[in-house]
Amino acid sequence: MPTVAAAIAENLRARQISEFFGQSLPSLLVLAAEDLGIRQIVYRTENAGGTMADGFARVSGHCSVVVAQNGPAATLLVPPLTEAAKVSIPVVAFVQDVPSPIRNKNAFQEIDHQSLFSGCTKWFDRLDDPARVHEYVDAAFRAATSGRPGPAVLMLPKDVLELDAPAPPAGLDRPVFPLDRIRPPEAAVRAAAQLLAGAERPLVVAGGGAVSADAGAALARLSDLASLPVATTPMGKGVVPDTADLSVGVIGNYMGPHGVSHGMREWIAGVDTVLLVGSRTNENGTDGWTLFPSNATFLHLDIDPTEIGRNYPSLRLVGDVRTGIDDLAAALRELDLSKRSAERPALTTQIARSRAEFETTTAAVRTSTRQPLRPERVADEISTLLPDDAIVVADASYSSIWAANYIRATTHSQRFLLPRGMAGLGWGLPLALGAKAARPSAPVICLVGDGGFAHCWAELETAVREHLDVVVVVLNNAILGYQKHAEIVQFGRPTSAVELGHVDHAQIATACGAHGHTIHTDVELREALSKAIVDPATTVLDVITDSDAYPPITGWDANRALTDHLADQKLN
Repeated sequence: MPTVAAAIAENLRARQISEFFGQSLPSLLVLAAEDLGIRQIVYRTENAGGTMADGFARVSGHCSVVVAQNGPAATLLVPPLTEAAKVSIPVVAFVQDVPSPIRNKNAFQEIDHQSLFSGCTKWFDRLDDPARVHEYVDAAFRAATSGRPGPAVLMLPKDVLELDAPAPPAGLDRPVFPLDRIRPPEAAVRAAAQLLAGAERPLVVAGGGAVSADAGAALARLSDLASLPVATTPMGKGVVPDTADLSVGVIGNYMGPHGVSHGMREWIAGVDTVLLVGSRTNENGTDGWTLFPSNATFLHLDIDPTEIGRNYPSLRLVGDVRTGIDDLAAALRELDLSKRSAERPALTTQIARSRAEFETTTAAVRTSTRQPLRPERVADEISTLLPDDAIVVADASYSSIWAANYIRATTHSQRFLLPRGMAGLGWGLPLALGAKAARPSAPVICLVGDGGFAHCWAELETAVREHLDVVVVVLNNAILGYQKHAEIVQFGRPTSAVELGHVDHAQIATACGAHGHTIHTDVELREALSKAIVDPATTVLDVITDSDAYPPITGWDANRALTDHLADQKLN
C-alpha cells in the first residue's frame, strides 16, 4: 500500500495536475509528487506562492494547488487565499500540521489553523484517518470548484503522511471550474429577456465572474443579438474586446475626465435596465454605488445567490454566467428585437464619440515625450505593442487603474488579471508568474509600481530559476502614489511614509539573473519593450515616471487640495 503522501500525489496525477506551488513542505508529499513527475514550482515566500496559484487558476481554468508548512508559513497564505476567496478563484492548499500525538501541547509552530483560515476559505478540514484520504482530497477539490469557487485547505499531520493508505479510485476528473454549469430558472430567464427587449436604455455590466465562467464569446453574441452595450468592472476587463462597437469599457470609480469611459457617464446615469453578470456590485465597480440611477430595474445573473440583491434589488438569475447568458440569448431570439435594433446606430455613435473624446482628451499625456515619462505614455506603449495572445497583469493601486484605462483589450485571446478582490500591494509579479506557468506560450506583461514591487522582488529569482519568462514594467516614481494623493484629497497633506528612497530595479533584476534596463525616454521604452516581449527571458524595465501623475479617479481632478499641492510642488 502507498503512504498517505504517495496516495495524495497519485490522486493529483490522476486528476491531471502536473504542477503545484511549494517550498518543500510537507516534504513527504513533495517528494512523492516529484517522484511521479509532478513539477514543484518553488516560490520564495508563501504569500507569493499563494498568489501564483491564484494566477495559475485564473488562466488555466482549473483549480490550482499550493503547499506549505504549518505556523508562520500558513499565516502567509492568508492574504492570497483571501484575494482568491473574494474573486471566486479555486485554490486547494495542503498544509502540514504538527504530529497528531503532540497536538494541543504547544508543539513547534503550532497554532489554531482552523481559526486562522476561517475568514478566507470555503472549506477547511484535517486528515486524521488515512483510509479516508481520497474522500478528503475529493472534498477539498469539490468545495473549491463547485458553486461560487474559492479556496479550500486540508491540514496534513506530519505523522499521518507516513501511514499506509489506499490507492486512488478510478475515474478522477481534472478539477475544472465552474464544476457545475447550473442553469438559472427558465421563468426568470424569460422575464429577464422581456425586460431587456423592451428596455429604453439597457446596459450589461460584466464582472470577474464572467471571465471565470469563460463567458466572453457568449456575451459578445448576446450583445450583438439584442444590441446591448457591455461595460465591465475592472475585474471583468477583457471579457469582450474594448474595440467592439458595443463595448463601453471599464466603469466604476475610474471615470474622471481622463477615464476611458468618462464620455459614457452621463449616458449611464440615464439607463433604465441593468443586467449584472458575475459581479459583486462592490464599491469601486459602482463608484460607491452612485453610478446607476436608483429607479433602474436590475437583473442579476450570478452563481452565488447571496450576491444577488446585496446592493441592488434584482430579478434573480441564479446560475452559471455562461450558461445563463446563452439561455438569455435563446429567450431573446423568440422576442421582437426591432426596438433594440433601431437603437443600435445611435448607441454605437455615442460609444464611438466617447472613445474619440478620450483619445483627444488624453492625447497630450499618452504621446508625451517629457521626462520623467507619464504613466499614460508607458501604458499606451504597452497597448500599442501588445500581442494578440498576451496576458496583462497589474499590481493593485495605481497600476490597475492605468492598465484598465490605457491598455486596450483587442482580442478574445488576451487576458487581463487585476487583483481587485482585496487590492493588496505586491501581488502583480507573483500573479504574472502563475499566469505564465499556466500558459507558457503566451507573452506575459506585468505592470507594477515601485511601492508594490518592493513587496516581492525576491520572486524575480523564482522567475529565472523556474524559467517563467515575464516582462515586468516598473513605474518608478519614488512615492506611494495612491497613498500620497489620497491623503492629500482627504486630509490636505500626506504623511511622511509616502516618500520612498531611490532603488535601481534594473540592478536587482541583473543580480537575480534576469535582464534589467533603466528607462528614461519614450524611445528607450519602445525599443526595450519591443525586445523584451519576444525575448525568452525575464526582463525588468525600470521606467522613471512622473510622481505628480495620478489616474482618472472620480472627483480628483476637481479636488482643490490635490491640484494646489501639485502646483506648489512644480513651483518648488
